[in-house]
Amino acid sequence: MAEVQPTRMELIKLRRRIAMATRGHSLLKMKRDGLIMEFREILEEAKEVIGSMIEKYEKAQQKLALAIAVDGAMAVKAISLACCRVPPTFTIKRKSIMGVVVPVIKREKVRKRVIDRDYGVLSTTARIDEAVAAYEELIDAILEVAEIETTLRRLIEEIDRTKRRVNALEFRVIPNMEETARFITFKLEEMDRETIIKLKHLKAKMARREAEEARKAEAKAAA
Repeated sequence: MAEVQPTRMELIKLRRRIAMATRGHSLLKMKRDGLIMEFREILEEAKEVIGSMIEKYEKAQQKLALAIAVDGAMAVKAISLACCRVPPTFTIKRKSIMGVVVPVIKREKVRKRVIDRDYGVLSTTARIDEAVAAYEELIDAILEVAEIETTLRRLIEEIDRTKRRVNALEFRVIPNMEETARFITFKLEEMDRETIIKLKHLKAKMARREAEEARKAEAKAAA
């Protein structure tokens, strides 16, 4: 079977694809670097938010322990059951960070005034009220941490995907296409050399034929 010879049009198309892949690689690198910068900024914010949540947790535990020690576990449990009847209300919306969709939790503050809570104010002590307030603040902090952790997780996933695409283009796709382009260029140059050699042989053959015909014509004229 005859070998299929590459054409210059194939080489032109391949070079266009290489140029497009190179531009795509550059854009993906910019996206990757931008996502990493966004991730680092949000990570610093997350450290503060998580640190604040831990502090609120420790404070809430201390307030709870004091309320149980002084007012009794039964009284604290009764108030906790009353507070748990209405769960926190929030809605989840979306926003885009460099094309990455992340959640935004729109919530009503859990922290309430004493008179707005679902238990009788006169039936509790200041210690129980302080424990309830501490846990309300803790819930607000937990929701904030949930939002920022989800954002970080989405960014990490997108950074990993973008890195894989950048590496695939840089180390596999573009080098393979460039190698193919070099091979086609070599084959075309080889074909050009063969064509030139054939043309030279044909030109020499035609020259010899013309010289032979000229000699025959001279010999005929002399006779």
